[in-house]
Amino acid sequence: RRWLRQHEAVEKLNMHAILSATAGREQPLTELLLSHGKIPVLIGELITVELWKHKVFPVLCRLEDFKPVSTFPIYVVLHHEASIVNLLETVFFHKEVCEAAGDSILDLIDYCHRKLTLLAARGASGQPGTQIQPSALASPSSMQELQEQAETMEFEISLKALSVLRFITDQVASLPLSALTRLLNTHNVPCLLVELLERCPWSCHEAGTLKKFESGSWHTVPPEDQMKMTKLDGQVWLTLYNLLLSPECRRKYHFDGFNKSQLLKLRAFLTDVLLDQVPNLVEMQRFLSHLAVTEPAPPKKDLILEQVPAIREHLLKKNAGKWEAIAKHQAKSVFSPTTEELRLQARRWAQIYSLDMMEALVPDKPRCRTCGAEAAKRCSRCRNEWYCSR
Repeated sequence: RRWLRQHEAVEKLNMHAILSATAGREQPLTELLLSHGKIPVLIGELITVELWKHKVFPVLCRLEDFKPVSTFPIYVVLHHEASIVNLLETVFFHKEVCEAAGDSILDLIDYCHRKLTLLAARGASGQPGTQIQPSALASPSSMQELQEQAETMEFEISLKALSVLRFITDQVASLPLSALTRLLNTHNVPCLLVELLERCPWSCHEAGTLKKFESGSWHTVPPEDQMKMTKLDGQVWLTLYNLLLSPECRRKYHFDGFNKSQLLKLRAFLTDVLLDQVPNLVEMQRFLSHLAVTEPAPPKKDLILEQVPAIREHLLKKNAGKWEAIAKHQAKSVFSPTTEELRLQARRWAQIYSLDMMEALVPDKPRCRTCGAEAAKRCSRCRNEWYCSR
């Protein structure tokens, strides 16, 4: 029950972040999270729910005697990861947030790498992300249906992780040395990003038409817009720009034969059409041309004490061999609520997503449609328009 209250708080923060960012006023929320030291807490919660999804959720799906009346409580846990990563995507735009993450930034980098690896694998298999149907979202009725929804959410979460990683690389100059080591050497993120551009999992051809995933859904791309860069393509290019052209990264990265051959594949993508859309990439084009005819010096091997991610490793060690027992315990005590408990929880969720709650989170007060003054009365018919008087 305590966890549910925490999830409700995260959900409200997430909605507040979306509405504030839309209005260009996310600074107060960012300052609130920073002043209370909540960035490492959110990262820890993100890693925990990801681990639950990979270790406990599959066991729940295999339990033959687990037939819940409603799978909605499990869906809430799955959705928790999406809410946190969306919140982090919104606030990590600010340099102070990245610095406030402290040592947990290493766990977040590893998390983003895992998600991008899944994206690349999805692209390699030619399997595009699927869309959650609104009817299924409203009342998930079976574990199989829930697994399909989890798969769809995984795709969207991975795209959010790409944005988070890009914001982290925006602050390359202020990242700890261990973070750069994990980005460039441990995970070789530049080569992974090259593979993402080649696979392009957010784009697919269906019945002879090109479709691209943007703003949470798949859209058919008209012929005149097929060469236009999407936001997701832009995130990959900006991340590569940050990692390859910053002096700190170039001193740290090992441009060996394999890495060099992979990076030179980028030249095929740097067409005049792309450079017209992102002129900054001209600098990358020059860098790649220079890389093709030179042999960069190998990075210096300094003797250093390197930090390693602690959150996930701690959870894995603490719960080793206990995952099945945890799943069985949660199946009985957490995910088999009574009808009355389900009704109460549904009522609480309805309150979170009520129009009144969302309007309370909007930074700007509603305005009268007639005179433009602050309005306190909403039309009882359409529930959209506001008036300062009857």
